[in-house]
Amino acid sequence: MPEDKSQNGRATRRIAAIDLGTNSFHAVIVDIYPDGSFSTVDALKEMIFLGKDGVGRMLSHSEMDLGIDTLKKIKTLCVHQNVENILAYATSAIREAENGGVFIQRAIDEVQIKIMAIPGIKEAELVAYAVQHGMQLGNTPHLIMDIGGGSTEFIIADNKEIFFKDSKKLGVSRMTADYLKHDPVTKSEIRLLSTYYHKRLADIRMGMELYPADVLIGSSGTMQNIASMIAAMKHLSTSVTLNEFEYSAEDFFRFYDSFIRLNKKKRLDVPGLDTKRADFIVAGMILVKKVLEEFKISRIKTSVQAMREGIIVSYIRQEMKNLQLLADYPDTRRRSVFELLRKCRWHELHSSHVSNLALKLFDQTIKWHKLGYREKELLEYSALLHDIGYHISHRKHHKHSLYIILNADLKGFSQDEIEIMAHVSRYHRRSTPKNRHQLYSELTSSQKKLVKTLSGFLRVADGLDRSHYQNVTDLRVEIGSNVRIYIKTIADPELEIWGALRKKELFEVIFGKKLEIIPVDILEPKGKRGGSEK
Repeated sequence: MPEDKSQNGRATRRIAAIDLGTNSFHAVIVDIYPDGSFSTVDALKEMIFLGKDGVGRMLSHSEMDLGIDTLKKIKTLCVHQNVENILAYATSAIREAENGGVFIQRAIDEVQIKIMAIPGIKEAELVAYAVQHGMQLGNTPHLIMDIGGGSTEFIIADNKEIFFKDSKKLGVSRMTADYLKHDPVTKSEIRLLSTYYHKRLADIRMGMELYPADVLIGSSGTMQNIASMIAAMKHLSTSVTLNEFEYSAEDFFRFYDSFIRLNKKKRLDVPGLDTKRADFIVAGMILVKKVLEEFKISRIKTSVQAMREGIIVSYIRQEMKNLQLLADYPDTRRRSVFELLRKCRWHELHSSHVSNLALKLFDQTIKWHKLGYREKELLEYSALLHDIGYHISHRKHHKHSLYIILNADLKGFSQDEIEIMAHVSRYHRRSTPKNRHQLYSELTSSQKKLVKTLSGFLRVADGLDRSHYQNVTDLRVEIGSNVRIYIKTIADPELEIWGALRKKELFEVIFGKKLEIIPVDILEPKGKRGGSEK
């Protein structure tokens, strides 16, 4: 039952966090209280197995349909429980799929749930928040491992600090599809997979050398399943909770030796095993063994809190931060814009990042468009304001942004400037400007021309943060026979490339050239690659 929070007063907000993983979709609904604590109201978990045939491929129509149907179930539960805000985060299977953006758009159109596709390093951070919230770590570093379907997150942390975090593409669905072809697994497959794990753990070894830890904390389904089976082997009850359940490395090795030889039929008879994980658990067992051996871990503890709880903790931290008043801005125009952003509870990280990307596109192509400081300023404010329509509704939020900006009584701007910003914000998504749109048709010809140009920059910049997790860390523009945008990212770039290219039309009109977006590991200074701006 949820904890009684009557002493802290009534809950200030009820939210839902959804972890859209490679193997499962897991939602939790919580009440948040004035002191920053929260209690669980309801939860729903559905096994989806988006990565059963491997991660990084196209999602099939049936998989997407199953995912959308599951989201509809979750949405129904949220409506029934009077949830005010739904936070949905997607990981490897959706993020890496070439058509992951299509699934995300379907979720918006069909379920009215906006999904954030986060990079692995952000997933690691959220896992750390969850474990710090739900376990007693003290001031001693612990190695935290969250084995998912597509990726595995490694974190070194104590109860307050995160010393190290990394994400590796070592999820059990991915490893099973790539390495394990026989049932039961063969000795040669175990050796091959163990060797691969050894190579991929090099960065983790460096972290462990800096922050030694002799306790491994396992979170999420695979590690909880292993804990359940070992508890059954030792005839220990975990009927109340698996949280903080502890076993030794020797316990694990003893269980591993008996379990690894079993085929699927015999694995299904092992007490504690979730039958839906029988196909993937072997890859997880081999990874745990390798980690224990490599890092000489002596004890393993279990966390029942994982990324979904981390989403909630992160949300609370941000909300507490937002209680602080914004510092006064000496410039009237900027102060007026930020006052409106605060009133509309703006998506600060995303909108600020989109603004920065748009300004980089503007600055690096100024020889072509020949616009000045005034136009650049209007682009910046339009980008910062483009998503404030969410304050009214997710549905048609771009049109709500137009309405809010036109009626917000922004200080320091002329009507001409307000109308331009409102329309640039409105056209950051969906349709491009058309004369059949009444308010746009009433603009002057010079306003229309500027709206189209600035919207071209904003649409591509917004697409380059399609995940809303600032995956694109830098960009460089080259203009030749085509316009090329080279992007540097912290994780897989497919979603951002998809997001930008689907909204490229106005950008291509600006330059009269086709747009290409090219991911690179190192972003070299402009002109160093031998290309030139013509």
